[in-house]
Amino acid sequence: MASRNSADLGAATLGPIAACVFDAYGTVFDFSSAASACKDRLGEQTAALTTLWRDKQLQYTWLRSLQGRHADFWQITGEALDYALDTLGIADLTLRQHLMDLYFTLKPFAEVPDMLRRLRSAGVKTAILSNGSPAMLNAAVAGAGIGDLLDAVISVEEVGVFKPHPRVYQHACDRLDVGSGNIAFVSSNSWDAYAASAFGMRVIWCNRYGQRSERLPGHPDRQIASLTELPLLVCP
Repeated sequence: MASRNSADLGAATLGPIAACVFDAYGTVFDFSSAASACKDRLGEQTAALTTLWRDKQLQYTWLRSLQGRHADFWQITGEALDYALDTLGIADLTLRQHLMDLYFTLKPFAEVPDMLRRLRSAGVKTAILSNGSPAMLNAAVAGAGIGDLLDAVISVEEVGVFKPHPRVYQHACDRLDVGSGNIAFVSSNSWDAYAASAFGMRVIWCNRYGQRSERLPGHPDRQIASLTELPLLVCP
């Protein structure tokens, strides 16, 4: 397993970085917070629902992309939740609606606002690049109160295909007018981190979930345990 200590992965900083581009779900926003807020109703099934909902959500993005049958992330999130509830034998329409409402404004990880302020103070552009629909992302950003700390909130809906398609990463470069080699892409999803690296971005894998290294093209430049460590790697 690769070390989770960024000091073991080379020099302290990545060099000239003009922009930090963040994945949203699992990186900036805690996707587990929706089910956790319903623990009084889900009980011992809370963790199982969180995992199955998330796994199916990602599977559906990949499968729809392969089939050429795109649907926005809000629809996919609902369909993944239906699968998870059905699998766990939970038939509660009011609970389903409550979970979807909570997903619309997921809580950010605690370190996010201060981390973004530090990047902005250092003159580094900040953006989100996410599978989320524009409405989902705008609601989450507004709920977290971080809109003024971001230069752009970019949805894959602008290109019509989900990550990890290379067009998604290229679109972030185009929107920010920054070359791939001067962007630090930050994701807690290992497959996303590796794909962005293979595309040509500098990549910091925020391995907050202790995942194993992938056997995929690309390789993250750095690995950290939380976003608190990020400014030390990218700020001049």
